[in-house]
Amino acid sequence: MPSSPRAVVLLSGGLDSSTCLAIARDQGFEAYALSVAYGQRHAAELAAARRVAAVLGVREYRIAQVGLGQFGGSALTDPGIAVPIDREGDDIPVTYVPARNTVMLSMALAWAEVLGSSDIFIGVNAVDYSGYPDCRPAYIAAFEAMARLATKAGIEGRPLAIHTPLIDLSKAEIIRLGTRLGIDYGLTVSCYQADGTGRACGHCDACRLRRAGFEAANVPDPTPYR
Repeated sequence: MPSSPRAVVLLSGGLDSSTCLAIARDQGFEAYALSVAYGQRHAAELAAARRVAAVLGVREYRIAQVGLGQFGGSALTDPGIAVPIDREGDDIPVTYVPARNTVMLSMALAWAEVLGSSDIFIGVNAVDYSGYPDCRPAYIAAFEAMARLATKAGIEGRPLAIHTPLIDLSKAEIIRLGTRLGIDYGLTVSCYQADGTGRACGHCDACRLRRAGFEAANVPDPTPYR
């Protein structure tokens, strides 16, 4: 029997990336899950990613290390910048991490090429999100075009495909889909300032989007809040 195609799935340990992993497996891909420790203050998400990878049965799980925290400039990497609470407005918040998705996709691209994979899954969303510019379809298309030019696989006629199955879905739609796929969202952590046990603050952008999503989906919220 032919083997399943391989895919690298970026896995943060949050709701969206965990759903994305479940989708990749449901579509018949052999999943290689990659988390990135970039100096984030909400390190509980990495423990969550390990749990999700184990439960969903990935072929291999790795954590890559990169020091984005050395540059600061984001509330997620600089302890001197407060995470916004109950934020209003549609400006790009200080939780935006400069170049984060570019760095993560680049690392996923490197691993995919070594694995002989032409597929990367990332759980970006451009509907219920905080307005980050590197979550938009135009950005994903631009990175995909760059990857075709910058890799041996691309110039040899094996172009990369970046799968973004959640990009046009509301948070409620994502939760309903993941629930149908059997995800235990109690394993995941979304909060920007979760404590060491993964308990959420309930007031940052990530918590508010997550809570509203469960309410709209009419699905019980399993999130432990402080």
